[in-house]
Amino acid sequence: MSSQGTQPAVRTVASTQSEMTEIVLPNDTNMLGNLLGGRLMHFIDVTGAMAAYRHARTHVVTAAMDHIDFIQPVRLGDLVTLKSSVNRAFTSSMEVGVKVWAENTRTGSVAHVASAYLVFVAVDEHGRVQKVPQLTPETPDEIRRYEGALRRRELRENEKTHRKEAKLATAALADSGLIEP
Repeated sequence: MSSQGTQPAVRTVASTQSEMTEIVLPNDTNMLGNLLGGRLMHFIDVTGAMAAYRHARTHVVTAAMDHIDFIQPVRLGDLVTLKSSVNRAFTSSMEVGVKVWAENTRTGSVAHVASAYLVFVAVDEHGRVQKVPQLTPETPDEIRRYEGALRRRELRENEKTHRKEAKLATAALADSGLIEP
């Protein structure tokens, strides 16, 4: 997809769905035998990128891991299944939701263990931002996630503005000598 004025196609949420399963090995765990949070975040990022790539059909980069809930520990030997899909597409960015389940390989019990929202930006091979196709939600759940993604984007933008204002205020105080930089 190029930025030379071509209008991207419209895609469905179903066309972006991705799934990945991993087994939790000793190198993935902490001293308690639980999956490391950072390792799970890596799995989430990879699975989210798959959905974003399927939607954009170009390179994608992670712009934010907006929210993550670690609901319960994942144990050594468990199978971790991650499912992702694009919740909403904007001009060049996409919000992707990832849901994670752990399966105890001995008992077969499956539990929802984590959920996350990520933002990916489409880029070309030179790192230039690219437009992405629009997304059409079809089911009630997809519509709910689509609408929620807009609210989360507005919150991210507000937070970004507040951080920028705080940084400027701190710089002004440092310039006036009231605080050390």
